[in-house]
Amino acid sequence: MAKKEELDEETLAFIQWCIEVEGFLVAGGATVREAQDHIEEQVEWFTDQFYDGLTPEEAAKEALA
Repeated sequence: MAKKEELDEETLAFIQWCIEVEGFLVAGGATVREAQDHIEEQVEWFTDQFYDGLTPEEAAKEALA
């Protein structure tokens, strides 16, 4: 049985933030799969947006622009 890895608070906050971004991308017309794929493909860009303090809505708007 694989040992379950514990994630730190910052990583958990980033994951939650990405989930919220996904919701805004879907509201903007993407499918859930498209939103997830886009976040995965552009994870470095989204990480920068997270650390720059953008809200999930602001990051989604930037991504859709």
